[in-house]
Amino acid sequence: MVITRYRERLLVKIKSGELYQCVTKNNIDLSVAGDRVIFQITQSNQGIVTALLERHNQLYRTHKLIATNIDQLWLVVAIEPHYQFELIDRYLIVAENAKLPINIVVNKVELTNNIKKVKYDFSMYENIGYSINFLSVKKQINIDKLKLKLDNKTHIFLGQSGVGKSSLINKLIPELKLRVNEISKKSKLGKHTTTNTTLYQIPSGGYLIDSPGIRKFQLDKLSNQEILNGFKEFNPFTNACKFRNCAHIFEPKCAIKSAVKLGNIHKKRYQSYITLISL
Repeated sequence: MVITRYRERLLVKIKSGELYQCVTKNNIDLSVAGDRVIFQITQSNQGIVTALLERHNQLYRTHKLIATNIDQLWLVVAIEPHYQFELIDRYLIVAENAKLPINIVVNKVELTNNIKKVKYDFSMYENIGYSINFLSVKKQINIDKLKLKLDNKTHIFLGQSGVGKSSLINKLIPELKLRVNEISKKSKLGKHTTTNTTLYQIPSGGYLIDSPGIRKFQLDKLSNQEILNGFKEFNPFTNACKFRNCAHIFEPKCAIKSAVKLGNIHKKRYQSYITLISL
């Protein structure tokens, strides 16, 4: 498994836990964190990657491949800075188009005096199949429940600045700084490793792919089709519209608009679709 890459060099971990610094043959695509590779050990106890195994999925940022073979994305939002539905929907659109499962973490629940209102806000996401996790890193609320969901899987945490991603990651991997130093020493990449996308093992189980670049994940401009694809609850209705090229805004006999009126699609989600497609 590729732990990290810097320029032409990789740090690869084998099943026994040993780390090998590797280079890649010229006819093989460069690997990133999460990739599975086959490599040969040289006399200098380094490695030459001879094959890149098939990827189950890929995550891009500004058209650059940053990680592969991800089991779960986690969108972290918070009570403060207060969550924004349009921003949440944009992250969900990215995940849906990449065909990556995504859950939502609502952090800093200790800051609200009305948790029922917060849970009601997120019920529209829960009702269409997204897992919602309410927690507080500061007060240690529901952290252990989250850890149970990370076992034997590879995860990435996304979200805007200030929502507590770094605090949550440090809680999941208390010795993260030690891990960073260990990988830097082994790979001989020095401080560069701390700015690269890197895969770390979570003590309670599973793996976490982390980097400052992912933590500051910026959303690319979305096409109208990508926006539509990202609202998964629209899917059962999109082929029932009168017009094949229906944009679900002004057209008559639109199945999406009818579903909104009947309560089968949440009004806030539909309004978010209208806002995003109009940008």
